[in-house]
Amino acid sequence: MRNTLLFLFLLCASMNICAQKAELKPRLVVCTDIAPADVEPDDMESLVRLMAYADMYEIEALITSVGWNCDPYPGEWAQYMYRVIDAYEKDLPNLMKRSGQKGFLSQKKETGCQKMGYWPCADYIRSRAVMGSMYGGIRSIGERNDSPGSELLIRLADEDDPRPIYVAAWGGANTLAQAIWRVKQTRTADEVRKFVRKFRLYTITDQDMDYAHRMDRARSSHMWLRQEFKDNLQFIWDEGTWQLQCDLGKEHWDEHAKFIQGKGALGAEYPNYKWGVEGDTPSFLYVMPNGLSDPEDPAQVNWGGYHQYGFCPDSLTYAWTSWEQPTYNTTRDYKRRFYPDELNDFKARMQWADEGRGNTNPHVIVNGQKGKAVIHIHAKAGTQVRLDASRSYDREGDALSFLWWQQKEFGLDHQPLSMLVSESSIATVQIPQDAWGKKLHLVCEVHDDGPFHLVAYRRVIISVE
Repeated sequence: MRNTLLFLFLLCASMNICAQKAELKPRLVVCTDIAPADVEPDDMESLVRLMAYADMYEIEALITSVGWNCDPYPGEWAQYMYRVIDAYEKDLPNLMKRSGQKGFLSQKKETGCQKMGYWPCADYIRSRAVMGSMYGGIRSIGERNDSPGSELLIRLADEDDPRPIYVAAWGGANTLAQAIWRVKQTRTADEVRKFVRKFRLYTITDQDMDYAHRMDRARSSHMWLRQEFKDNLQFIWDEGTWQLQCDLGKEHWDEHAKFIQGKGALGAEYPNYKWGVEGDTPSFLYVMPNGLSDPEDPAQVNWGGYHQYGFCPDSLTYAWTSWEQPTYNTTRDYKRRFYPDELNDFKARMQWADEGRGNTNPHVIVNGQKGKAVIHIHAKAGTQVRLDASRSYDREGDALSFLWWQQKEFGLDHQPLSMLVSESSIATVQIPQDAWGKKLHLVCEVHDDGPFHLVAYRRVIISVE
C-alpha cells in the first residue's frame, strides 16, 4: 500500500511538473557578434526583433562572441547590445499592454522560471548581458578562455530546471565550447554528458573564426563539439535558411522601412541592412513557441527552417543540416511559404511597441486541447480521424480562417493524406491501410481577419497502430 501511495504521489508530481512546463517559456541563450551598423547591422536587427518577443522566450543570456567580422571581439561593440536593451525599457509600458501585464515579478522569481506572456524588466535583461570569448577557434579553448559568458552557461546548466537550453549562435559558439571544456576538467564523464545534454545549439553557418578563414573548418571549435559530443549535443548547422532570411528581407525591405523602422524606441534602433536582413533570426525563430513545431525534433518544419540529420559541409562530422539537396530546396520552399506571416507577426509586435495597441494572434484549440504543445493521437490503419478546431478563438473577436496541411516529409514517402475537409475548422483524415508503424504530421493553420492577418498553428502527430 505504501509503495502504491508513493507511486501515485510521484505520478501526480510528474504530471504537475509537465503541466507547469507547458506554460513556461523556452530557455534561450544568444551568442552575438553584434557590431556597428557600418560593419554588420544584422545582429542589431535580430536583437530588436528578439526583444519584441521577450514575452515568448526566457532570455537566459545575451553573450558577445567572435564572428566573421571580428576575432578578437572588440569590447566596445557591446554598447550596441545595451542600446537595444535601453530601447526595450522605453517600449516596455506599451509592450506589457499586449498581455495585460501590470508589473514585474520579484527579482528572485524573475530569475527563476518565466511563464509565457511575461515581459521581463530591462534590468533582468541587462543582468544577463555579458561578455563571452574574445577569441575564436579551437586554438583559443583552454585555461585562458574563461569568460563571464562561459561561467554563466555553467551556472544555467547546473540549475534545477528540467527545460533544455537553446543556444542561438549568431556569431561563434566558442563560449559554449569553453564552458563544456571547463566542465570536462573537473567532472566525471557521466557528469559531463549530463551537462552537455542540457544544451541545444543552432549555428548560423560557422562563424567561430574570421571571414578570411571561414572555409578552414578544422579551425572551428564547432567541429570539436560535433566530434566530441555527437551523441549528446543536438547541433543544427544552418546553411539554408539564414541566406534566404537575408534575401527575403531585402525583397521586403519597403515593408521593414514602413512598419518596423521608427516604430517605438526599438524601431528607432533598427538599422538599414548592409549585406542582408536579419540573417541570424532563424536561430531563435526555430525555438518560437507558436504551435508549429517541437524544437526537440529539428525535422519538424517551422519558421527557423527544416533540417535532416546528415553529413556536414566539413566532410567529416554529422549534425542536423539543410545544405544538401533535396533538404536545401525543401527548407527554402517552406521559408518562402512562411515568410509573409512571419513578417506580419513582427509588424504587429512593433505596432504594440509604438502605440500600446494592436492585433494579437488567434488561439488554436484542437479536439479540446488548449495551448501550443504538439498534440499526439493514436489511430489504427484504415480508420478515420476527426480533428476539430471549432473552439479556436481570437481575442479581438476577428473572424478566423482554417487550413489543414500535412508535412509530407514524415510518414508515407511524401505521399499526401486524404482529408475530407481541409479548409474548415473540422478535418477528417483517412488513415491508409499501409500506414501502420508510421507517424503522420498535420498542422492546423489559423489566420484572423484583423490587422496584418495574424497566424497561429497547432501540430498534430498521428501514430498509426
